[in-house]
Amino acid sequence: MIKIKFAAGVLAVCSMAASVPVMAQGAASDWSVTGNAGLYSDYRFRGISQTNKDPAFQGGFDIAHSSGFYLGNWNSNIDSGFFAGSNLEMDFYGGFKGTAGTLGYDVGVLTYYYPGSDPKIDNTEVYLGLSYGPVSAKYFYAVTDFFGFDDSDGSAYLDLGFNYDLGSGFGVNAHVGYQSLRGDAKVVEIGSTGTEDSITDYKLGATYTTTGGFVFGLAYIGTNRDLAGSRPNRNISDGTGVISLSKAF
Repeated sequence: MIKIKFAAGVLAVCSMAASVPVMAQGAASDWSVTGNAGLYSDYRFRGISQTNKDPAFQGGFDIAHSSGFYLGNWNSNIDSGFFAGSNLEMDFYGGFKGTAGTLGYDVGVLTYYYPGSDPKIDNTEVYLGLSYGPVSAKYFYAVTDFFGFDDSDGSAYLDLGFNYDLGSGFGVNAHVGYQSLRGDAKVVEIGSTGTEDSITDYKLGATYTTTGGFVFGLAYIGTNRDLAGSRPNRNISDGTGVISLSKAF
């Protein structure tokens, strides 16, 4: 039933996108508004399942100015048992991006918000990203307690990525990330009593984009840790395949 509801949501959002005019003719503007929606077999954040390995419906929008300034919002269902009663993640971000010769850059602030969580869970990070051709690197630094854990500000994440267009709608991508953890954010692995102050995650994937703009994705995602979810005997950070269907509009 949940898969049917998610699929219906994707089709509804995409249908709405096709019927909304982008801008009145003759009304030139330096501003643009874009959106996105997608259905995923699992929501993996930095290699760790946020839905206890269940499907996720995700979507958001961005407002951008020709100068490079932008604001955006992104949302996903999550496992309420893992997020203190909240079943929704809402991300709000803003920043500035542009190019300097062949080098791309992106600097901004990102806040993760979980409505209804008790005790309260949130996190704010500043980030700096650089890209050159198909290669990218982005660094995130927590300026608040990392997702509500005490004494965890200063936790940081380095994201290294590779995206390559093969032509004819096909593409490949790869990623490796390193999360350093401070304070009570340090993790305890399944079957262990000690804490770990870092997590490394990875992804290998491929995409196919149709002429209508729908993107089919297949990826293998995992980490170097074994972490427990909200249900017994479930490892939410082991290697798994993730399939997806998404569209930008």
